[in-house]
Amino acid sequence: MITIRGMTWQHERGVNPLVAAASDYNRMHQCVKIEWDARSLQDFENYPLELLADRYDLIMIDHPHLGAAISENLLLPLDDLLSPSYIADQKLHRVGLSFDSYTWEGRQWALAADAAAQIAAYREDLLQAAGLEVPRSWDDVFALAKKLPKGSRIGLPLVPVHAYASYFTLCAQIGGEAFWSQDADIPYTVGEEALSVLMNLLAVSHRQSATVDPIGMYELMSTTNKIAYVPLIYGYSNYAREAFRPSLIRCTNIPSSNGSPSGSMIGGVGLAISSRCKYREHAVNFLQMTVSGDYQKSSFVQNGGQPGHLRAWKDAEVNRVTNGFFKDTLETLELGSMRPRFNGYIGFQDRAGAEIQQFLLKGTESSRTLVHRLNQWVHDYKK
Repeated sequence: MITIRGMTWQHERGVNPLVAAASDYNRMHQCVKIEWDARSLQDFENYPLELLADRYDLIMIDHPHLGAAISENLLLPLDDLLSPSYIADQKLHRVGLSFDSYTWEGRQWALAADAAAQIAAYREDLLQAAGLEVPRSWDDVFALAKKLPKGSRIGLPLVPVHAYASYFTLCAQIGGEAFWSQDADIPYTVGEEALSVLMNLLAVSHRQSATVDPIGMYELMSTTNKIAYVPLIYGYSNYAREAFRPSLIRCTNIPSSNGSPSGSMIGGVGLAISSRCKYREHAVNFLQMTVSGDYQKSSFVQNGGQPGHLRAWKDAEVNRVTNGFFKDTLETLELGSMRPRFNGYIGFQDRAGAEIQQFLLKGTESSRTLVHRLNQWVHDYKK
């Protein structure tokens, strides 16, 4: 029996579709067993990839780790292992920048098994009961916060990495580009305006916002009536499915001041193959099956996955079972922004996120000082 080991992250969206895919692959290749382990969302976002590549054959990766992974020869280039026509299909059916985020130095190092970005989420039942509409602009968001009935608030996940994500999204939306990803500093006016929006949001948000990540916010939102609306949160289609949690969460495009839901910092997960993988043929075959359009819109979604293939995002049945999650947020993903991926970036993101969170909570320095320091750090961390 051949055993292939994979690593993903601990959530129904991250584990269940891959376990189902492993079972499907085993039925076709009974000599192969694929086992999936999972780590927390925080570990997924921050854990050094080099510590996983020695132990696992298949790795679900976050694209900002790419620069470090390639410099240390941790992954296999997929364009050496998959046909040009297959790669071309993946590129043609990309969701926003999901495919491109795993392209580095002209090679393809992972394929988007999962696509995500910061979107907006809301409890339709709570808003309708209060006679309130879903915000489309930032002015609408603040107006909603004032009108919500007692006991319900807006929310905003502000643990460090997600404080950073919301700052990056707002800078990209306000300034019209992903500055650090383009090797350009964030202009003071843009960075200061983004911090001002976040401070104003925190002032009207539920008190638990500063201590929860997106999963924690969705759990709070779907199991209590405390959160009616979140303007910036990574999409999790599971919570838009009937009976997943006590209350259904609907999702939509992020607010903007110009009518275009642009700038959202993309996330999602790429399926990659470790350079230490001993059973490359089966690893490649499994990857090819799992990220194909047909599989993504059927078994992958049916088992709680959030696909990375555009055919699945546009599929009528996929949208039926997720109450329109994909069609209602697709514009935001198509107008999204991509983080830097240089070797050393994760250290910068961790430090910057902690600083942004502390600024929002304590505000002990000028916003211009913080923007200046962040611009300096992004250069300091490049290896």
